[in-house]
Amino acid sequence: MNRFRIELIAAMPNPQQVIWAAMHQDYSEDLVWDGRDGFPSEEKAGELVIKHLLKGDRGHYGPLEHPQIVVNVGYFPHSMMQQVRTHRVGVSFDVQSNRYTGSRICDVINGKRELEDVFYLRPVGKYTNRQGKKYEYTLEQREQDLAWCLEACKRYDQHLENGMSEEQARSIIPFDVRQHFVLSCNVRSLMHLLDLRWKKDAQLEAQKFSELLYKQFEAWAPEIAQWYLTSRAKKAKLSP
Repeated sequence: MNRFRIELIAAMPNPQQVIWAAMHQDYSEDLVWDGRDGFPSEEKAGELVIKHLLKGDRGHYGPLEHPQIVVNVGYFPHSMMQQVRTHRVGVSFDVQSNRYTGSRICDVINGKRELEDVFYLRPVGKYTNRQGKKYEYTLEQREQDLAWCLEACKRYDQHLENGMSEEQARSIIPFDVRQHFVLSCNVRSLMHLLDLRWKKDAQLEAQKFSELLYKQFEAWAPEIAQWYLTSRAKKAKLSP
């Protein structure tokens, strides 16, 4: 899991001020823009949004939809991407295609990439299945699975050499090939996504995704992110 990454591409500056301005306009007699010189600081704006909008689960989340963040998610397995991509309310995705990006699989055969840069297998360790039964994923099992991935790379490369189209050859790629993607969302949809995928029963890799996404959230909108961490994170509440 040490390959997993989420990197910031772009984010609206002063997101908490933006949310405060939107919230304030709801009950302001005047055009909020005209009073922009009197806007609270970014930190104070975050505190006011928490006090008047978020605290006590008041449920008026509309102003949170204005600030936007765009991140690049890297090296997560296909299964995790599928699970996260299911939730598209306010979230946009552009995902690396296995129809056009098969060169990285051939690169494994040519020694240009490491096998585990292209495919994901869980670390050796003890796990629990969906029925609550405990099991161990051993080093021997993992090495056998890595060998299986390597054979799939060889077979994929042979198919392409024989003239097969990439869209057909990809059918033999092991399911958890790593995929990079760009994700954009607003503050409300970001919390919605974390509510759904930062739960104890969520896929392990989705939980790791949520941890990394939260770090971006915290750096971008620290007061609201801290409120989220103490009030909603990992509590499986209904998403806002």
